[in-house]
Amino acid sequence: MLNIHNLSISFQGEYLFEDITFKLSPGDRIGLIGKNGAGKSTMLKILAKELEPDSGQIAADKNLSIGFLKQDIDFVLGRTVLEESYEAFHEIKALEARMEEINHQLVERTDYESDGYHQIMVDLNDVQHQYEILGGYNYQGETEKILQGLGFKRNDFEKLTDTFSGGWRMRIELAKLLLQNNDILLLDEPTNHLDIESIIWLEGFLKNYQGAVVIVSHDKMFLDNVTNRTIEISLGRIYDYNKPYSKFLVLRQEIKEQQIATQKNQQKQIEQTEKLIEKFRAKASKATMAQSLIKKLDRIERIEVDEDDNSVMKLNFPVSIVPGKVVIEAHNISKNYGDTQVLKNISITIERDSKTAFVGQNGQGKSTLAKIIVGEIKHQGEINLGHNVQIGYFAQNQAEYLDGNKTVLDTMIDAANEKNRSKVRDILGSFLFRGEEAEKYVRVLSGGERNRLALAKLLLQPLNVLVMDEPTNHLDIKSKNVLKEALKKFEGTLILVSHDRDFLQGLTDSVYEFKDHKIKEYLGDIDFYLQQRNVENLREVEKRDVIKETPKESNKQTYEEQKKTKSLNNKLSNLESKIQQLEKDIKEMDVELATNYDKAVSNSNFFDNYNSKKQKLEGFMIEWETVQEALENL
Repeated sequence: MLNIHNLSISFQGEYLFEDITFKLSPGDRIGLIGKNGAGKSTMLKILAKELEPDSGQIAADKNLSIGFLKQDIDFVLGRTVLEESYEAFHEIKALEARMEEINHQLVERTDYESDGYHQIMVDLNDVQHQYEILGGYNYQGETEKILQGLGFKRNDFEKLTDTFSGGWRMRIELAKLLLQNNDILLLDEPTNHLDIESIIWLEGFLKNYQGAVVIVSHDKMFLDNVTNRTIEISLGRIYDYNKPYSKFLVLRQEIKEQQIATQKNQQKQIEQTEKLIEKFRAKASKATMAQSLIKKLDRIERIEVDEDDNSVMKLNFPVSIVPGKVVIEAHNISKNYGDTQVLKNISITIERDSKTAFVGQNGQGKSTLAKIIVGEIKHQGEINLGHNVQIGYFAQNQAEYLDGNKTVLDTMIDAANEKNRSKVRDILGSFLFRGEEAEKYVRVLSGGERNRLALAKLLLQPLNVLVMDEPTNHLDIKSKNVLKEALKKFEGTLILVSHDRDFLQGLTDSVYEFKDHKIKEYLGDIDFYLQQRNVENLREVEKRDVIKETPKESNKQTYEEQKKTKSLNNKLSNLESKIQQLEKDIKEMDVELATNYDKAVSNSNFFDNYNSKKQKLEGFMIEWETVQEALENL
């Protein structure tokens, strides 16, 4: 299928990997592993032909199709979820356009007995046959099935992609790739934005995938459940075994132990041979034998032990000052996103030096409450920070908090103050950004390197409370362990949002479960919480109660009704955008009236403009109600 031979690539004069050779075959489900910055994402880009290697060859079967899920994606604005998903079917959509064109000709023509009319009928038959072969009569149902598997509901299908977060847009991109039936799938951290239910669905899909799959992931359970082969990139070399992740680690350790034992035996033989050579050299009669032994020694192929890249970041979170006994008090916190209520009348008290885990399904409000605590989003209810509280916040979507046009060094210098600016280089070094690594632009960093940089930035600010939202996303296994040890030693207060049981074990002393707009406290660690819930792992807790839809014939929409629904949804979206802009403009004019009345009234058009905007807003609100009512009736 795909042969990679003697592949090499270097950056700034240093090889990322050199003379790598391996083969992809149908049915291979490969976990591509290695430390952050080892070259995993680079390897995927080379396989996807988005990056040229310095040397080596890639030989592929004719007409081989490759699908690539990247960490950063761009979307064309103005498309609905279904429209964007249908972009996976270029050939089918082209055939649909051709059939529509032919049918239009048939309607207009009346020369039924002519050769031209006969040829059009032949063309239509050919196009319909090709359409059927490509799955034209099934692709819409298949699209809906995969979108629902990835967590979308039917009422999401006609919403614009612009209204979804980056994580949900990533799911749409993943759906497109899964629909294309590519020969090879390249997936870079596919589970980072998925909830447990969607991860389980994706595992099942990939297990039955007929082509080859290459997955970069730091989710051990996902790799164990999906892969049948592991390729590790380490210190410019690869280690390739037909084992899933955990079995690969055991095998690698066994092989290394064998290498060490064999190397010791070989070294004994070499030492014995060297002693004989020295002994025979002293006697003229044994000189020929000595020369023979020297040649034998030169021919020995020295056994090497596989090297491990044991370089890890060094991390320690110092506490700035001691805060009061109660660090956070929240009363009756509620939060809605449009019509969707996430939190309702939540009250919580966090005391000094406590370590708390937030767990639960995606969308239940864990990240929302974390953002409310650090003052990132508006809410209903009251939240008070205690005396001397200084919060450090690690956001889940770190890419949005870092400027891609800055270098690593500039990012740190800009975040530093006069007291710690001189320590920036030392801090970067402890996070493995040494020498030229510190001059890299943020936009070229891997996901794991960005997380390391975000952690390094935290050390530049005084803190005694840490709020961390999914800090292990993108981090390699060794970096996760370093972070866990640093948080264990942290003498301040910790709030941790995570679904990683291995990471949470032994780290927190209380657990808050988020479910149905409410939270429930468990006074113990994650193992105590799972015991109380009578489940073995967080996956079971985070599974959604899936209600299977049984569509009835009477509830199915006709094609005309579907078109009307789509049109009304687009109109509703457009109205909401206009209403939002007018409300913003009116609010700004209200502020101007309140703060600078004389200047406002001196502008003769001010009140005309003000009243005009209010009238428009009222008209749009009435129109919105009408469209909404029409949608509900449909």
